[in-house]
Amino acid sequence: MLLLASSSPSLSLSLSLPSVSHLHYPLPSSFPCPSLHLRFPSQATPLRLHTPPPLSCSLNSSSSVEQSSSLSQMQNSLLYSRAYWVTEFLIAWNVDVANEFSCQLIASKNASLTIANGQIQGEDLKVELQEDRAGLSANVLEKFPHIRGYKAFKLPSTLDVKPLLKSQLAVAIYDSDDKCRNCTGLQLPGVLDELFSYNGPLGALFSEEAVSLYLWAPTAQAVRAYIYKDPSGDDPIEIVCLEEENGVWRTKGPKSWEHCYYVYEVCVYHHSTLRVEKCHANDPYARGVSSDGRRTFLLNLDSDELKPDGWDDLADEKPTIHCFTDISVYEMHIRDFSATDLSVQPAFRGGYLAFTLQDSAGVLHLKRLSSAGITHVHLLPTFQFAGVDDQKENWRFVDTSIMESFPPDSDQQQALITAIQNFDGYNWGYNPVLWGVPKGSYASNPNGPYRTIEFRKMVKALNHIGLRVVLDVVYNHLQGSGPFDQHSVLDKIVPGYYLRRNRDGFIENSTCINNTASEHFMVERLILDDLVHWALNYKIDGFRFDLMGHIMKRTMVQAKTALHCLTKEKDGVDGSSIYIYGEGWDFGEVAKNGRGINASQFNLPGTQIGSFNDRIRDAILGGSPFGDPLQQGFVTGLLLQPNDHDHGTEENAKSMLAASMDHIQIGMAANLQDFVLTNCKGEEVKGSEILTYDGTPVAYASCPTETINYVSAHDNETLFDIVSLKTPVDISVTERCRINHLATSIVALSQGIPFFHCGDEILRSKSLDRDSYNSGDWFNRLDFTYNSNNWGVGLPPQEKNEKNWPLIKPRLANPSFKPQKIDILATVDNFLNLLRIRYSSPLFRLKTANAIQEMMLRELLN
Repeated sequence: MLLLASSSPSLSLSLSLPSVSHLHYPLPSSFPCPSLHLRFPSQATPLRLHTPPPLSCSLNSSSSVEQSSSLSQMQNSLLYSRAYWVTEFLIAWNVDVANEFSCQLIASKNASLTIANGQIQGEDLKVELQEDRAGLSANVLEKFPHIRGYKAFKLPSTLDVKPLLKSQLAVAIYDSDDKCRNCTGLQLPGVLDELFSYNGPLGALFSEEAVSLYLWAPTAQAVRAYIYKDPSGDDPIEIVCLEEENGVWRTKGPKSWEHCYYVYEVCVYHHSTLRVEKCHANDPYARGVSSDGRRTFLLNLDSDELKPDGWDDLADEKPTIHCFTDISVYEMHIRDFSATDLSVQPAFRGGYLAFTLQDSAGVLHLKRLSSAGITHVHLLPTFQFAGVDDQKENWRFVDTSIMESFPPDSDQQQALITAIQNFDGYNWGYNPVLWGVPKGSYASNPNGPYRTIEFRKMVKALNHIGLRVVLDVVYNHLQGSGPFDQHSVLDKIVPGYYLRRNRDGFIENSTCINNTASEHFMVERLILDDLVHWALNYKIDGFRFDLMGHIMKRTMVQAKTALHCLTKEKDGVDGSSIYIYGEGWDFGEVAKNGRGINASQFNLPGTQIGSFNDRIRDAILGGSPFGDPLQQGFVTGLLLQPNDHDHGTEENAKSMLAASMDHIQIGMAANLQDFVLTNCKGEEVKGSEILTYDGTPVAYASCPTETINYVSAHDNETLFDIVSLKTPVDISVTERCRINHLATSIVALSQGIPFFHCGDEILRSKSLDRDSYNSGDWFNRLDFTYNSNNWGVGLPPQEKNEKNWPLIKPRLANPSFKPQKIDILATVDNFLNLLRIRYSSPLFRLKTANAIQEMMLRELLN
């Protein structure tokens, strides 16, 4: 359950989240989701308000109304927003209105609406609505496909709509006695997009004489900026009232504001509390933030003092990429890279500057990978996220010498780690707060300009050793919502707009929490602006989209266009070399284009946007990350080296293995829809005609760059760990190392884009942890001296792994499972050789679907 807390106890709601087991294949590997770990302010008194059943949609007679609605339901009805204001003069509502009834729009500027004894009180304005028998137009249904079948109600064309949108709003059905029979609040994104879509400046703009602030907040009643000299404490040096013009609030201040901090105070009606609130928020377009995340830092990114030497010329020095099919990706977490690397000076460990040390163990390892062929380092989230305090002095630690004293299968290590897991320096970072600001915990100083300077030094250093940089962007959800959450930003400034809501008006949570709505114009604009910001100001070379399927296809295509329009001559960036890819899973409220055409696997062909190929992963390893952990696949012993899992009859196991081989063949041919192969039954079929167990086509890509082939990622167990789970317990560790190598070799030698999790090449273990997002440095350790792969450091954290402890414990306790240094060194060498083979010939990196098919035909003829 997810508890939404408010300072008004009566408005706290308890909403059910979908369990992972209910999600349909292909399942997103980012579940279970870290964002579900929430803490509420101590002053909040959250109570559970159980959602009453929906009011009847039929109002053809007063008796049916009386039967379907109760007094308590009517009193609670303003908590819902079941009607949609879709265009300037049109409201959609799933309700029928009998001839003797009337429908009215009700507004209260100071949010005084109440319902008692069938009467609505406190309104400033009532407006009669007329049902439009023509229904909702095609344009409205294209934008809001989930309200197909709703009735359309027209407002008077003479109504001045814009000022009304700043009020508490409701629509109500009245009977002939002027009693309210049904009432609900309104969702406003449709009318806001029509009346207030805006392409002008936003955020802080710097000139030689002034600093200007721009904030899009069309529903706000007033906006003030509090200007501070320092990142915390002290009274503001100035409080400025912003002026509004068509939904955009602006002010101009002196040049002395630069390097100051500011906070917006937005006076706005908030649907979650049914009150006009004074919300204090950062600028959504913040480029810097204070160490506690409460104030926006006025940072001019064009200032020379923020640029490392040669920064403006970096575009000319980047490693060359002739074609996107030449890309190979190495996924890494910034803290993992150096947090335990003793060759890195303590002040740099776990941060941006660790990448600038040319002779550290980690950098020397990256140089080896780069020289063998790896082209891109994919960094897990680097924006400002929740879950890690930016002020290192507040972190808590566990004595590692104590941890090392426990047995390899002990539950003591995880107990000590989980006791401090919300107070240490570790989290993957999939808890977005501000998309456009580098995370402060990775900087030597989270205040001032250090984040920017050090992030740029990291990018430059990686480029200079031959590696381009990919950022993991998380635009599908936000950590905070509501008017009081310290992590809430967008929902304080335009409540109910940036976050996707269900038909009752409550926030959708299928991505974990607070789903965003890229189908809304200004949400899409913020995403596009943020991508261009990172490309321009940090010279980023690629973007990986978390849960990309929850973003609209239109947004992704526009993102690709916006990035590819950047040029070295005009922008100092070659945008045509920026590659984008992501998780194209199709589930939740967006499934089957439920909110518009989304960026899911089967909607992306023709875009040249990459998506992760879970088919080849599951065929190679067996099952899925959400099935039985012992289910075997092609490399883990299916049929040939059975474990204790029941795979059915021998014939069934043979059939499963044959199907897996088909899936792998298609994956090695870039998962192309039209690739023709001879399947396990001896039939010539296209890749799209071969189906998964649930009838989904295996192949979905139209060209090689639309497929990301992988067998492991930060989510779920590491490759070595999953191999150690699925293979029989009596095989040798040497055999497991060879299986690890076989799995990576399939990916490395496939057409499309190969993707490797950091540590695949050194037998990385997380002690069988299936979700190490908050498991600290202990379970996520990397050792680039190759002395240890981190196997057997205790039972993994109870929360995500306890049900598998009976499988895990005997394996961790068995010393024969632990690789030795000689095993790790051999695996590194084998991996580097695979890369060299891939880059020895363009035949492993064919550019088109036709070239792949023709090559396979030539092989068959020979």
